[in-house]
Amino acid sequence: MPVAIEVQNLGVRFRRNRRGRRNFKDLFASAKRRSRPGEFWAMRGVSFTVQQGESIGVVGRNGQGKSTLLRLVAGVLLPDEGDVIVNGGVAPLIEITGGFVGDLSVRENVRLTAGLHGMSREEVSRRYDGIIDFAELAGFEETPYKHLSNGMKVRLAFSVVSQLDEPILLVDEVLAVGDKAFREKCYKRIDELLAEGRTLFFVSHNERDLRRFCTRGLYLDKGGLVLDAPIAEVLDRYDEDHRSD
Repeated sequence: MPVAIEVQNLGVRFRRNRRGRRNFKDLFASAKRRSRPGEFWAMRGVSFTVQQGESIGVVGRNGQGKSTLLRLVAGVLLPDEGDVIVNGGVAPLIEITGGFVGDLSVRENVRLTAGLHGMSREEVSRRYDGIIDFAELAGFEETPYKHLSNGMKVRLAFSVVSQLDEPILLVDEVLAVGDKAFREKCYKRIDELLAEGRTLFFVSHNERDLRRFCTRGLYLDKGGLVLDAPIAEVLDRYDEDHRSD
């Protein structure tokens, strides 16, 4: 089966303190070091391959590299070591309400956001009514985005991104928000996308959602890959490691 995502010896580092300036002497000296002062490796030495059509759940405690990994796959972050090779476009459900413009109307935001994700004007026009219906925002199309409730904003964002035709779906805790009825609509939409053969890369703390959508899991801890195995095995190992927490 063709490869959708290939991650090779992946490493990314961040600075603990971004304040203060470094002069040329500091930069020259720190370039000789593996890690510069004030920096730490958020992830290092991570390698795995995802086949097209696989459903991968990423498991780990907060701050262990899950969302960082998703952003690297999405191309939002660039690695300091190793490579991330993505074969095909991605539909990113990451920081889901980001990118919308507060002063623009719902209608204008749909056109803008869908266009930024690569949808043609014709595609946006053809799918517009479906996006609004799914988001349950009929009657609010001329409302400025900033006046929507948080629930409305989430519904709109999920509706737009889930209409993209990209073969790889990246999801980061988006199903943890919204009311129960809308979450069930999201579940059904993801089921439909998986039935079409899409690849799912899914970060969540919800064991029920992970078991529902994923067949394989990646367990991250301290920025490293602890276990790559069937999702049930990964969740059992994770629960065992943190049973006394």
